[in-house]
Amino acid sequence: MIGGGWIMNHMMGLYDEPFALMKNGRKTVEVRLNDEKRQRLRVGDHIDFIKAPVQDDRLKMIVTELKKFESFRELYESVPIEDLGEEGMSVNQLLNETYLIYSQESEQKFGALAIYVEQVE
Repeated sequence: MIGGGWIMNHMMGLYDEPFALMKNGRKTVEVRLNDEKRQRLRVGDHIDFIKAPVQDDRLKMIVTELKKFESFRELYESVPIEDLGEEGMSVNQLLNETYLIYSQESEQKFGALAIYVEQVE
């Protein structure tokens, strides 16, 4: 037990490129909508990232920190771009990519979440 609760295991899909960046340690923060599923995350929980779409590889990570933000813009302006594995990208480029996945309405409803992770040995 950590922090008075049980360690939970979560599963999340991750496309090839971010999966590879996380596997080699160049991506240490995963960005997600802070929806109901993500609101269950706690520091110390484990996340099995499954490479999508083929699902032929898996990466076990531990949550080391969670930071909530009102918007993806606020998150991208607060978290170093290198930690996201997105060197060379601007905040506006990141936002454009994010809004291909999440709607601005869902962002307003739930906010954004920076999930800090480390590989489980």
